[in-house]
Amino acid sequence: MTEAQRHCRENYMDLATIRDLEDLETLKTLKTPIQSRAWAGLYDDVDSWRWSLSNASFYKPGETEFRRWQLGEPHNRLKEYCTLLTPDGEWRDIMCDEILPPICYDVTGPDTYVFINTLMTWPEAQSYCREHHTDLASVRNMEDNARLSTVINGEFVWIGLSRDGWKWSDGSDSSFRNWNPNELVGLYTKSCLSVDFSADGQWESLDCNVKSAFICYSDIVVSKRVVKVRLEKSSSSLDLKDPVVMEDLLKKLKQRLEDQGLNGDIKLSWRKQSDGEVFHKEEKTQKRRDEL
Repeated sequence: MTEAQRHCRENYMDLATIRDLEDLETLKTLKTPIQSRAWAGLYDDVDSWRWSLSNASFYKPGETEFRRWQLGEPHNRLKEYCTLLTPDGEWRDIMCDEILPPICYDVTGPDTYVFINTLMTWPEAQSYCREHHTDLASVRNMEDNARLSTVINGEFVWIGLSRDGWKWSDGSDSSFRNWNPNELVGLYTKSCLSVDFSADGQWESLDCNVKSAFICYSDIVVSKRVVKVRLEKSSSSLDLKDPVVMEDLLKKLKQRLEDQGLNGDIKLSWRKQSDGEVFHKEEKTQKRRDEL
């Protein structure tokens, strides 16, 4: 998928974003039909773990990257985007809508870490800690981790580490999803979106290292053509350098093209020559030669 993303960004815009069912139907009717699976731009951002307390002055160099995951963690599967601390001082990723007591950090209180004996989801815990203390607890090093273990009362608790979930390669905020109902989304290494066109365009998560066809998107393709025209002045007083006259000529040319059946969004403009002029008076001898 990384190779596909690079190719799309270098040659088009990016891997395709699928915003709704209409986009999906458009992909099903491409001029070159896709018979099996293909990468689109959705991926699970498993490397985006960050602390709720984002104040840079709180951390020494390298402390924002400190981790103490339990063996086999993080799973990076399903919707396990939040982190709990076990009574043994190890970390697990878990779904954010589970209910656990949080550990808050308080920069001004008598106790740096405060155990809240109330069950909450991770977003609720974050809001509570920010309202009543400073934020959910950050764990910067083994010393912090040991101190937390002394105040959690043998409970599994929320700490402030979380990550982003599935996001589009081009940064789009589209929430449209079309997962296969039987799909275990993001199971272990299956962190990239594959559209299965043999299953009516349903989505499945796939190992990002698998080689697959892929779908890029680009801006609207514009066909551009330069055409030389010959104008014969009906009046010697007509000033072809007058912007009003030039604009009127373009309108008449556009109408002539539409009358001849050229439909669509037609945009005409005059092209300046190397000397900055649009029109040049044609020599009579050259005109006669062209007419022969």
